[in-house]
Amino acid sequence: MKSKVDVSKKGEGRLKAAGGAAKRKKAAAASGKPKRPPSAFFVFMSEFRQEYQAQNPNNKSVANVSKAAGEKWRSMSEEEKAPYVDTAGQKKQDYEKSKANFDKKETTSSKKAKTQEDGGEGSDKSKSEVDDEHDGSSDEENDEDEE
Repeated sequence: MKSKVDVSKKGEGRLKAAGGAAKRKKAAAASGKPKRPPSAFFVFMSEFRQEYQAQNPNNKSVANVSKAAGEKWRSMSEEEKAPYVDTAGQKKQDYEKSKANFDKKETTSSKKAKTQEDGGEGSDKSKSEVDDEHDGSSDEENDEDEE
């Protein structure tokens, strides 16, 4: 038989998990990462929601709006869906471009952070040049030995 303490601990774990997910979402938004683009249905849904609210101003239920939108979307032909599919495709292309720019910025900023951690003093010399200095021999000495 389970005690009430076991049940409360189980419930607390769920709350912690939900809170953690919210923090990850906020962190992603704060980092400037672009949001994923909406699908064709969600492009349609944003337009449909406005129309539905205008026709049914007393409706406060999100579920009713979603059900009505889903029914209408399923009843639409491919030709009727085409403008929404095109808009979603354009938004996806824009997202891919902004994501590529974001990823490019991320990699350059992470490389800068690594070089600052490794180099310390921010020298203009490459790592190989620094390693050559630590060997105790210079390029001139190596050139003389080879001749």
